[in-house]
Amino acid sequence: MSKTALITGATAGFGKAMAERYAAEGWNLILTGRRKERLEELQQALAPAKVHTLTFDIREKQACFDAVEQLPAAFKAIDVLVNNAGLALGLDPAQSCDLDDWETMIDTNVKGLMYMTRALLPSMVERNTGHIVNLGSVAGTYPYPGGNCYGGTKAFVNHFSKNLLADLLGTQIRVTNIEPGLCESEFSVVRFKGDKESADKVYQGTQPIKPEDIAEIVYWTTTLPAHININSLEVMPVDQAFSPFAINRK
Repeated sequence: MSKTALITGATAGFGKAMAERYAAEGWNLILTGRRKERLEELQQALAPAKVHTLTFDIREKQACFDAVEQLPAAFKAIDVLVNNAGLALGLDPAQSCDLDDWETMIDTNVKGLMYMTRALLPSMVERNTGHIVNLGSVAGTYPYPGGNCYGGTKAFVNHFSKNLLADLLGTQIRVTNIEPGLCESEFSVVRFKGDKESADKVYQGTQPIKPEDIAEIVYWTTTLPAHININSLEVMPVDQAFSPFAINRK
């Protein structure tokens, strides 16, 4: 019997690559996103995999719960939820950033992830099976200039994932937090609000992680033996490491 994965933010980047990886293994897929035309194109591209698409904004609580409630019977038993939808906006310092950007990041990276998790958890607990994979970031552990709110949202993902595990002790449900470093996708284009030239400079002269790399890692964590849980997995390209502490010299 085929398993079912629900992947949020599946229209590009990590989400799209994950959809392709799971489809290649014969999984049934529920793909969510805001861009209906992209979801439809992906659904066609993944044929003959069974794909159900949901077009809504995960920042809207009722939309999340309605989408899950109205799933067709064939897609209701979800084995894996990948909370992939998320974004970073801007690199301005906290004292001069756009507060609307902060709110958008919190609504998407924190609230959207909470909504989807809460909407699906009861059925997983009832069936005593399931795996929740949250897409965090190394920014949730290591601060950097301009990371302010984005790093804060990913720190939430880190601790929320661990607390989920604490609540779910005694069940067979697994929770994993994947924390990528420098990855080349639409992420930086979104961060720089469509300025592709600025986005490209982020990766100039490096060999960054690709969406397919993260898709492979996510797939691996969800197909390990049922008694194994990867709590968190931090991954960076070889071209990335840690900086010295910053010091202001007068």
